Amino acid sequence: MSAEGGGEPLPRIGVVATDPMRIAGLRFILEAGRAYEVVTLDATNALASADLALAIVDSSATSHLFELLTSFRNLRPGLALIVLGAQADSDHMERVIGAGAKGYLNHSASESELQTAIAVVRDGSVWAPRKVMARLLETTLKTASGNHAVAVDFTPRELEVLQLLVLGQPNRQIAAALGVDEGTVKAHMGRLMRKAGVDNRTALTMRAIERRWAAN
Repeated sequence: MSAEGGGEPLPRIGVVATDPMRIAGLRFILEAGRAYEVVTLDATNALASADLALAIVDSSATSHLFELLTSFRNLRPGLALIVLGAQADSDHMERVIGAGAKGYLNHSASESELQTAIAVVRDGSVWAPRKVMARLLETTLKTASGNHAVAVDFTPRELEVLQLLVLGQPNRQIAAALGVDEGTVKAHMGRLMRKAGVDNRTALTMRAIERRWAAN
């Protein structure tokens, strides 16, 4: 499927689900405004599809969620996964993310939560409830590189970007809030990661929270 006017093809999101109502709901939300093309797949086809922007896995569609996540991690390590589930306890969500998912949403998540989670994950971050992200903080910071004792000198604009990053905003929303394009935001992120001594957005977020860089 292509964008209106014969433009670039729409990003394809694979949905691994069996509940017709849930599939219809996801399709309605994600295809509104021609933002994405939704493709309903089983797990095997999702593993074989090379042109997916990301995949959403409904945990109720499989009785072997963690085995499935392991298969994705081993066979499609570059494919970002968001898991939809009924469980809301932190231990389960942390385990899902530890198994390779880049995001976890409850079945009752709102349309805005779903849209934001997809944007955040596509930007290279992890999406989960704040209580889960807080629990992941310690593990992430233990493995993040860089000297914690070294003071970091951020520009005022970099601090603005950090503040929005900590609030869970994806690049497009950060760009809109600051009145710049997404390429400029990505450039800021690259400089922020180098200054912080980390190599991904999740570790940058966690380091900013730990050091209170974006507290003001």
